[in-house]
Amino acid sequence: MFDCRGVAAVTEIAVSPLAPAAFPAMPAVKGLRLATAAAGIRYEGRDDVMLAELPPGTTVAGAFTRSLCTAAPVDWCKHALAAGAGTGRAVIVNSGNANAFTGAAGYRVAEHTAASVAAVLGAEAHEVLVASTGVIGEDLPVERIDAALPALVAGLCDADQESWKRAAAAIGTTDTFPKAAAAPVAGTNAHVAGIAKGSGMIAPDMATMLAFVFTDLALDSATAQEFLAGSVHRSFNRITVDSDTSTSDTVILAATGTSGHDADTHTDAFREALDAVTLDLAHQIVRDGEGATKFVAVTVTGAADDHAAQTIARAVADSPLVKTALAASDANWGRIVAAVGKAGQRADRDRLAIWIGDEQCAANGVPHPGYSEERATEHLQGDNIELQVDVGVGGGQATIWTCDLTHGYIDINAGYRT
Repeated sequence: MFDCRGVAAVTEIAVSPLAPAAFPAMPAVKGLRLATAAAGIRYEGRDDVMLAELPPGTTVAGAFTRSLCTAAPVDWCKHALAAGAGTGRAVIVNSGNANAFTGAAGYRVAEHTAASVAAVLGAEAHEVLVASTGVIGEDLPVERIDAALPALVAGLCDADQESWKRAAAAIGTTDTFPKAAAAPVAGTNAHVAGIAKGSGMIAPDMATMLAFVFTDLALDSATAQEFLAGSVHRSFNRITVDSDTSTSDTVILAATGTSGHDADTHTDAFREALDAVTLDLAHQIVRDGEGATKFVAVTVTGAADDHAAQTIARAVADSPLVKTALAASDANWGRIVAAVGKAGQRADRDRLAIWIGDEQCAANGVPHPGYSEERATEHLQGDNIELQVDVGVGGGQATIWTCDLTHGYIDINAGYRT
């Protein structure tokens, strides 16, 4: 367990080769307090519960998985956001157990957790948002969270560099590095800052990912929900690691209003900062893709509309044949053609053009006369890969971010529960 000065033991893990060089500099968000604790839910020797306390008057908004098999905490959060009319006082998160497919008992656990946190913070249960991530189909030992709660509350500290890092680490499962991002809101002294977890089971809508974003701007609940939905669409819903959507995907935005600035008078600046943070976190999730060695941007242009472009880009990004070729630095662009063709969106075969990096592989539906496989392979041997496809039917365009598919993905997931 951490207090404001403590350091917890951590298990050594192999950090993704695509990880950022260092944990980012994180700002204080006035009124936000963070704490972590080791409840022993699944992991030993590490913190696995995170608590974020929010000041009275905080506005909250949420975006969640569209899976029809939602986890109990997702159901609780939807209820709490409606019951509290978009206000919140705390977020509590556990890793190691998703509290999913646990029936009515699972919902009671989420409700009990919210009520317990509310009681010690002097809040209402519906003002506490709950999130869980980990193994599906196992009862969450809520008594372990109860036992850790007094020390967790006692350890609450103003958000600073160390507490941000501890919070980001505590919510992880197969993550190899803690994920955080921040951006200033231009023209104010306010910031947007957030943490996330995610490494596998990553595909829209969202992923087996959790993200918690905080700002000290003032926002009304309707505006917060509108801004969050748009930002999620442009970031978390444009990443994929393995095409599998989780039961537990949750993104929470909390606006404390403690900076003295209102988003209504800084709309563009806030949207820019929020988008910068969510996209940064989304990219970090892909860079931590299970077994990943390459970060890949797939851009489609010339589609019937932007939605069609996104669908085609996702078909390429999700293709196991494309992803394994990328892992081997094999410039087999025929696999990209096959993925475009299966996407179910209009594409003109005889106008199709493909690039690997700056190297054009195909034009007008045939191999480009100047194509050099050697130059394409050289690009694929890097760790930041760009693929571009123009399907020749309109003005739609979109980018999806993904990673390669290596044997490391199998190694991690074959033994996930052991």
